[in-house]
Amino acid sequence: MKKLFAFLAVIGILSFGVSNIVRAQEEPLTDSTEAVTDTNQTAETLPVIEEQEEQEEPEVPLRTVIKAKFIEGGATFMGIVLLCLIFGLALAIERIIYLNLATTNTDKLLDRIEDALSEGGIEAAKEVCRNTRGPVASIFYQGLDRSSEGLEMVEKSIISYGSVQMGLLEKNLSWISLFISLAPMLGFMGTVIGMIKAFDDIRQAGNISPQIVAHGIGIALLTTLFGLIVAVVLQVFYNYILSKIDSIVNKMEDSSISLVDILIKFNLKTK
Repeated sequence: MKKLFAFLAVIGILSFGVSNIVRAQEEPLTDSTEAVTDTNQTAETLPVIEEQEEQEEPEVPLRTVIKAKFIEGGATFMGIVLLCLIFGLALAIERIIYLNLATTNTDKLLDRIEDALSEGGIEAAKEVCRNTRGPVASIFYQGLDRSSEGLEMVEKSIISYGSVQMGLLEKNLSWISLFISLAPMLGFMGTVIGMIKAFDDIRQAGNISPQIVAHGIGIALLTTLFGLIVAVVLQVFYNYILSKIDSIVNKMEDSSISLVDILIKFNLKTK
């Protein structure tokens, strides 16, 4: 009996040990199998990812898109809209350069004129105005040139010659305004003509195909889009030019009053 129990105990111990050994051997095998499976899946996924990355199209530059849309919109009206942009920008840049050159430090100029009047009289002050660039110096010169005829004549001369300088400052602004109005109008005209062509294509095709309608309307709206872009760009330059002119005119008016005050002081000193 004791031998039977001992035999059963030995068999149980041996079976328990064998089961542990088998389990220990099966677990690494499973892990390695999973690792091999994962490796195979990763190796299979990598070419798919690489193929997807190769299939992704590169980003098209904005300049290329604008050029393609410009050509797609048609050469007739798009070319006219482009000419409006070119001529409008040329006039705007010319005005900006002219106005920047016409800007004068009026306070410094008045100080120099006052010093010249105290040292050399009217002729010295006129020489300062001749050597200074800008409309303010030209107005001062006209006022100083008629200072011998009295202060009333000086004021009239400043006012009349100030109007002349205002006309020079506002030169070509009407043309820029014309191009601002003309560009979107040409765009709308191109859109109407494009819509008519789109309906003609539908009539010739004999059915209302979404592809025909979308393509025709898309091309028609491109002229309006570019016309509005041209108008917006030119409008920004136009408003900048107007603000620059207003600034120069305000300086002209303020400095003209200061010049009359300086001449009054000079006449009082000479008397």
